[in-house]
Amino acid sequence: MTMSTHQSHPVRAEAVVDLAAIRHNVTTLRARAAGAQVMTVVKADGYGHGMVQVARAAREAGAGWIGAAVLEEALALRESGDTGPIFCWLTTPGEPLTDAIDAGIDLSAGAPWEIDELAAGVTDRPARVHLKIDTGMSRGGAVPEEWPALIRAAVREQAAGRIEIKGIWSHLASSDEPKSPVNESQLATFTEAIEVAESFGIDAEFKHLANSGATLALPETHFNLVRPGVATYGLSPFGHALPSSELGLKPAMTLKARLAMVKRVPAGAGVSYGLTWTAPRPSTLGLIPLGYGDGLPRHASNGAPVQAGGQRRTVVGRICMDQCVVNLEDDQAAAGDEVVLFGPGTSGEPTADDWADAAGTINYEIVTRLGARIPRRYVDSER
Repeated sequence: MTMSTHQSHPVRAEAVVDLAAIRHNVTTLRARAAGAQVMTVVKADGYGHGMVQVARAAREAGAGWIGAAVLEEALALRESGDTGPIFCWLTTPGEPLTDAIDAGIDLSAGAPWEIDELAAGVTDRPARVHLKIDTGMSRGGAVPEEWPALIRAAVREQAAGRIEIKGIWSHLASSDEPKSPVNESQLATFTEAIEVAESFGIDAEFKHLANSGATLALPETHFNLVRPGVATYGLSPFGHALPSSELGLKPAMTLKARLAMVKRVPAGAGVSYGLTWTAPRPSTLGLIPLGYGDGLPRHASNGAPVQAGGQRRTVVGRICMDQCVVNLEDDQAAAGDEVVLFGPGTSGEPTADDWADAAGTINYEIVTRLGARIPRRYVDSER
């Protein structure tokens, strides 16, 4: 879990999370869902933003459901006082399911053995189960040929009173490319799976397929429940092709640090391990006390953007475990000065998308990989 800080003294670094932005994004997504309920996905500690804090803000904004990947996340949400619907979808053989079942957490099953384990974990109340069909992503879920066997197992245990079939669901592989024919193919497979389930007498209350990209761009996939993840945090699933600002989303996280040292170096000075960058002329360098041990991607070495003194500057040399170096060129700077690694971009600072470009990855990874060594500070720009 992330740490939260309320120190009055200056901190080495921090990730500032605006809960008003979370509420704004959930409200925006609810409008785009056009009547479908919204499940706010808070897996991986709320994509690095803080699972419990994000879930509370999402509930305040009208999220009917909260989504968690693994059991410990779902149970922690219950322990935090969340009494609403929670869906958890990733379990492995032998995990203790009874606590989740007793806590009223909805669980996924994509194979008959999962139905058997859920039934075996029941004590006082039946397990609430969503059956997963693999519509073409080849990850979790039953492939269409095995779907009837999963349904038979679920129907058997429902008749015995050990489970309740609450939902049918799947996951899209290419919703970040809304025009991809894969989306249409997966939707067709999902619709067929629902029809097969209905032929066995299953009338699941919830059908859900849409993630962030589909919630925003593929209304035909909404059914009666959508599961936006990254868009909750104000990040576009489409990257620079359709940025957050054009989607009405507000990035919620700003990553800041204070320079640990500033020094002037001569032309020809090499920087960091392997001396992969050499100063072309006399330059001022700033030492940022964050590195790959904090979650900065090492692949962003020699290119990641930073805002310092109101100017865009560049990380030079290799990013180390605990620190990296920014080229301040001829700026006047001192140890203790604040730099912004990324934020909403509204004040000229880099964004998570800019860091993703520098590292050859996606904005999801930039925020999610930030470690617990960076304290989170929660603000509310509307209160």
